[in-house]
Amino acid sequence: MDTTEGGTTSPEPEPRIIGLTGGIGSGKSTVAKFIEDMGFPVYYSDIRAKEIVNDNEILKSKIVELLGSEAYNENGNYNRKYVASLVFGNDELLQKLNQTIHPAVRADFENWVSRQSSEFVFKETALLFELGLDKECHQSILVTAEDNLRIKRVMDRDGKTYREVETIMDKQMPEKDKIRKTVFIIYNNDGLAELRTETEKVINKLIRQEETA
Repeated sequence: MDTTEGGTTSPEPEPRIIGLTGGIGSGKSTVAKFIEDMGFPVYYSDIRAKEIVNDNEILKSKIVELLGSEAYNENGNYNRKYVASLVFGNDELLQKLNQTIHPAVRADFENWVSRQSSEFVFKETALLFELGLDKECHQSILVTAEDNLRIKRVMDRDGKTYREVETIMDKQMPEKDKIRKTVFIIYNNDGLAELRTETEKVINKLIRQEETA
């Protein structure tokens, strides 16, 4: 640990935050696991958000105020199916819900970052660009794949129809717009072995660039 001439301890540098995102079926979560295998901590925003809506009492009250008491079932658990039925096709309500949940997730993320000792930490989130979270990151990485591949993966994984997946994709920011927002892109068109290799190449390139910046 560095010290000043007077013998006092200088503060530890804050980790550099790297955003990791990708649309449905892109393989974002698989890439996140590969990054963990490389020794870097990953914060799974989407998973934590699902936990926080059940654990944070203040947030639960705000969600009930926005969506009504049926947003939680009789056991006090977040009623995802009901909430989805309300916000699907209602962009204004969905935006309000995201704006309600995001501050709680941000506070949780900041607390998580404060406990990390790695020089680089990764924030995995589906809505990195949609919510402007990329502006809070040193760099951003996009995981992407051909549309037909993404659709097939989700159909196989979730049992959804082609049209159902297509409808979900239509609600997300177009891939071409995401690609314009970052220089670090991981393409997931050729299987797991190639995806791991591509991930390692992009991460190593990003780290070298950040360290020489």
